This record gives sequence, structure tokens and C-alpha cells, in this order.
Amino acid sequence: MVPLLMSMAAAQTPRAWTGGTEDGREPVRVAAVPAAAEGAPPPAEPLIPTHNLLATARSGGILMIPLFGCSFALAVFGIERAVSLRTSRVVPAPFTKRFVERLQSRDLARGEALEACDANGSPVARVFAAAVRRWGKPAVEIEQAAIDACERELNHLRRYRQVFNGVATVGPLLGLLGTVFGLIRSFNDVAGAGAMGRPDLLARGFGEALVTTAMGLLVAIPAMVLHWCFTGRVDRLAMRLDEGCQQVIDEISLEALGESKRRAG
Repeated sequence: MVPLLMSMAAAQTPRAWTGGTEDGREPVRVAAVPAAAEGAPPPAEPLIPTHNLLATARSGGILMIPLFGCSFALAVFGIERAVSLRTSRVVPAPFTKRFVERLQSRDLARGEALEACDANGSPVARVFAAAVRRWGKPAVEIEQAAIDACERELNHLRRYRQVFNGVATVGPLLGLLGTVFGLIRSFNDVAGAGAMGRPDLLARGFGEALVTTAMGLLVAIPAMVLHWCFTGRVDRLAMRLDEGCQQVIDEISLEALGESKRRAG
């Protein structure tokens, strides 16, 4: 009886139900280890070069060309504006101080004042000349002429401001477009190779996306900073022009000349 029960228990084991035996167990198969994980050396160069500017630009794709064009325009117009908006060029202190002092001392006639303004040729001299041409007129008329001349000079000083604003706007958009192109390339590489489990195929497209995004920001941030700096400098120069014009108007207006005649009498 006991041998019969033991034989029945052995027949009811999982291996018995499936028709197999404990000794017929198949060996477990282990997936092959990739060559990179078996101690293979890493690649000699990174996928995104960072020590060579030319190699980095190449990895950014075709959109690096307009981004470099924006950076070149930013450098050229930035240098031009930095030179043109110098205080010594727009409102030279020696000329302004000497001109006002001679007007206050009544040592400067109308013709001589116009010659001095034409000889100097600075923006403040052109504004002074517009006021001197109304010599002896009421202060309101002289002030209006000076305001018109000052507005013309300020418009000339504000030129190229849209270049900085445009670069600051277009730069990030070009970087974003490069990001989209890089992602499209990454997915195309993976889909074309038919290997969804290989993330290394995404590296080239991701590198292009990151490089163009970084270049767009590197162009846009200085452009915005220069736009703010030059706008503030023009505003300060406008205040100095207004102060100098007011001093000239106070000396050559009809009211000022009449008061000086009464004092002399």
C-alpha cells in the first residue's frame, strides 16, 4: 500500500503532469553581453565636441549659418553704436561750456555763434545752430525750433536700434527651429535603423538640437543687453541736449535780450 501511495504522489508533481522529469530540466540561456560592456574602451571623441568651435558649429547643422550671421551683425553694429554714442562726440563738454559762457558774457554775436556751431559739427552744435538762427525771437519760438532739431538728432542717434531688437527676437527662434530639426533627425535615424533599443542613434540629432539652442541664446542675450544699454545712453544724451539748449535759449531769446538792455540802460 505504501509503495502505491508514493508512486501516485510522484505522478502528481508538476514535472509529471507536463510529461517531464527533474533530470530533463533545460539549461537557462543568458543573453549575450554587448561588446561595450565587456571592457571595450570608450570612443576617442565625444559626440558633441566642446573644445573646437568649428567642430561644434558643424554639429549644429545648417541653422548655424544664420546664427553666425546674426552674431556678426551684432558685433558690427554694436561697435558702431558704441563709437557713435560717446558723450564726447554727441555733447562735447569743452564746446558746450565755452559756448554758453561766451553767450552769458555777451562776447558772442549771432554770426560768430553760427560759425562756431558749423565748425564743431557735433549733434549738440547742430541743435545750438537751430536755436541761434532764431536769435532775438520769443523764447517759445526758439524752444520749438530747438525741440525739432533735437528730435532729428535723437532719431539719428536711435538708428540701428531695431537691429539689436531683431537679433534678440530671431536668435531664440532659430535655436528652437534647430531643436525641432535635431529631434526629427533623431527619430528618423532610429526608425530607419529599426532599432528602438539603441539610444546611441539619438545622439547626433540631440546634439544638433542642443548646439543650435545654445547658440541662439548666446546671440539673443547680448543683443538684448546692448539694446537696453544703448537705449539708456540715448536717453541720457537727450537730457544733456535739453539742458544745453535751455541755457542757450535763456541767453538769446527776446525776453533775455530785453532784460539785458534794461540792465545796461
